[in-house]
Amino acid sequence: MSIDTPVQQPTVSTDRLDLRPLRKSDAGLISHYSADVRVASMTQAIPHPLPPGTTEAYIARAMAPVRNEEVWAMDGTKIGSAEVMGLISLVRMDRAQSEIGYWVAPPFWNTGLASDAVKALVDANPLGDATMFASVFQDNQASARVLTNCGFAYIGDAEAFSVARNTCVPTWTYLKKLR
Repeated sequence: MSIDTPVQQPTVSTDRLDLRPLRKSDAGLISHYSADVRVASMTQAIPHPLPPGTTEAYIARAMAPVRNEEVWAMDGTKIGSAEVMGLISLVRMDRAQSEIGYWVAPPFWNTGLASDAVKALVDANPLGDATMFASVFQDNQASARVLTNCGFAYIGDAEAFSVARNTCVPTWTYLKKLR
């Protein structure tokens, strides 16, 4: 599958959450949570402070018919929780590979939510990937544990630029072979 091939994005369900495509009405909660410096500083791309219109532009890109990233909201309404508890995405790469990324809103930290979402997305493998990659900042050990708990293997150190921190940050890189 080409990185520019449109994908009909499925909803992936677990007992406690649905991973569903983004919708415009998610903008308020996504803005609220991603504007938190604790969230932004653990990602490569979220700026802090969050400029006006950033979330709406992100959602528009996620909903575009042709895109290289599939983004799902971690929706907990089925258990009486928030419509957006975090986001998880797959960025298409060549040769049946994707990079998985995610963030969880602070009220839902240390609840197993990230592990549930990553496991569900890996098991569903909606892009038919042979391999998924992930990288986390080395000062985000909780996120590293999520990946190892979901069967990702550590493959090395690198660094990535963090917009919120305005600097390069050491990372750990992980890989999971799916077929």
